[in-house]
Amino acid sequence: MATKPTEPVTILSLRKLSLGTAEPQVKEPKTFTVEDAVETIGFGRFHIALFLIMGSTGVVEAMEIMLIAVVSPVIRCEWQLENWQVALVTTMVFFGYMVFSILFGLLADRYGRWKILLISFLWGAYFSLLTSFAPSYIWFVFLRTMVGCGVSGHSQGLIIKTEFLPTKYRGYMLPLSQVFWLAGSLLIIGLASVIIPTIGWRWLIRVASIPGIILIVAFKFIPESARFNVSTGNTRAALATLERIAKMNRSVMPEGKLVEPVLVSAGPRGLLLSPVATGESPQLLGISFAYYGVILASAELLERDLVCGSKSDSEVVVTRGDSGESQSPCYCHMFAPSDYRTMIISTIGEIALNPLNILGINFLGRRLSLSITMGCTALFFLLLNICTSSAGLIGFLFMLRALVAANFNTIYIYTAEVYPTTMRALGMGTSGSLCRIGAMVAPFISQVLMSASILGALCLFSSVCVVCAISAFTLPIETKGRALQQIK
Repeated sequence: MATKPTEPVTILSLRKLSLGTAEPQVKEPKTFTVEDAVETIGFGRFHIALFLIMGSTGVVEAMEIMLIAVVSPVIRCEWQLENWQVALVTTMVFFGYMVFSILFGLLADRYGRWKILLISFLWGAYFSLLTSFAPSYIWFVFLRTMVGCGVSGHSQGLIIKTEFLPTKYRGYMLPLSQVFWLAGSLLIIGLASVIIPTIGWRWLIRVASIPGIILIVAFKFIPESARFNVSTGNTRAALATLERIAKMNRSVMPEGKLVEPVLVSAGPRGLLLSPVATGESPQLLGISFAYYGVILASAELLERDLVCGSKSDSEVVVTRGDSGESQSPCYCHMFAPSDYRTMIISTIGEIALNPLNILGINFLGRRLSLSITMGCTALFFLLLNICTSSAGLIGFLFMLRALVAANFNTIYIYTAEVYPTTMRALGMGTSGSLCRIGAMVAPFISQVLMSASILGALCLFSSVCVVCAISAFTLPIETKGRALQQIK
C-alpha cells in the first residue's frame, strides 16, 4: 500500500519532463539548385531551339576547317607550292586554334559562354572574308591562322548545350549534333564543286562566310548559361533564365528558392583542369590526329591519284604560263566532278554509325564505346592500303569517316561532362588545345609522308589509334548517367 501514493508523483514528473523538452519546430524554406531545375523542367521546345541554333555552330566550324581540303589543289597551282607549304596552311590554322582555345576558355569561365561565342564568330567571319583578298601565300597563311583563332571559341556552343540539357538526354542529343558538322562538310564540298571551276576559290571563301554571319543574329534567342550565372553569384539572372525555359517548355519550376550548390574542394585548380589528370591526353591527341588525317588523306589520294601507286609525285607536270610552256615540280591537278562525288559520299559516312554510337554511349558507357571505335579505326586505316577499285576506296573512306566521327562524338561528350561548371570552359579549352596538337601534325603525315610512302603513313595512323583504344580503359571516370559537377 506504500506504493500507491507514489504513482501520481511519477506521472506528474513525467508530464513535466515531457512539457519541458518540447520545442517548437521551425520549418525550413525549400531550396533548389540549377541541376534540380533543369531536371524538373525537362526537355521541351527550348531545347529544340537550343539544339538547332547552337548545333549550327558546327556547320560554320566544319565549313571553315574543310575549306582548306577543297582549296589546297587550287592554291598549290596558283602559287606553285611544295608539299610542306600546303601542309603548313592547315598546321597554322590549328596552331591558332590551339593557342586561343585556352584563352577563350579562361575568358568564358570569367565573363560568360555567350559573350565569348559571339566574339569568336565575329572574329572568324571578319578574318575569313579578309582571306578571300589575300595577295600572296604568306598573307593567306596569316589570315587563315586568324580564322583558326576565332573558330576555337565555337566550342562554347557545345558547353551551353551541355549545361542546359537534362542528364538523361545528353547522351542522345549531343551525338546528334554530328548532323550539323556533316551538313557543313557537305555544303562546302558542294559549293566548291560549283564555285571553284566557275568564279574561283576567293568567291568560295566569301560565300562560306555567310552562314556564320547569319548565325550571329540567331544568338540573341539563346540566353547565357544558368549554371555559369549561379557559379558567379548572379542567381537572379539564372532564375530569370530558368523561368523563361519553364514557360517556353510549358513546364513548372521546382518549389523554393534558387541557391548555389554546396561546393566541394577538388584540390589545386591546375591539377583539376589538366587533361593528364583525367587520363584524356592520349585520346585527345590521337582522335584529332586520326580525324583530320582521314580528311586530308582523302583529298590527297584523290588529288594525286595515289591509289595502288598509279601515279608518282615525282613526275613532271607541264603548265602553261604567260611565257609559254614551263616545267614545274609542283603537282597541279584540280578535283574532277568524280572526286567531289567521292568526297561527298565518304563525308556522309560521318553519320552512318551515329545510331550505333548513341546506343554504345548510353548502354556501354563512354569509355568502352570509345575503345571499340578506336580499335576499328586502326583496322580500317590498314585496310586503306589494300589495292582496290574506286568503289572499294570509297567504301573504306566511308567507314573511316564514320569511325573517326564516332570517336570525336564520344570524347567531346566525355570532356564536357567530366569537368565542373566553374571550370568547364577552361577545361574544354585546354582539351581543345591538345586536340589541335594532333591536328597540327596530321597534315605533314597526310600531305608529305603519304606522297613518299602510303604504307608508312597509314601504319602510323593505325598505331596511334591502337594506343588510344588501349588507353581508353584507363580513363578514371565514367560519366554515363552522372550529373554535371559543381566544384570550387
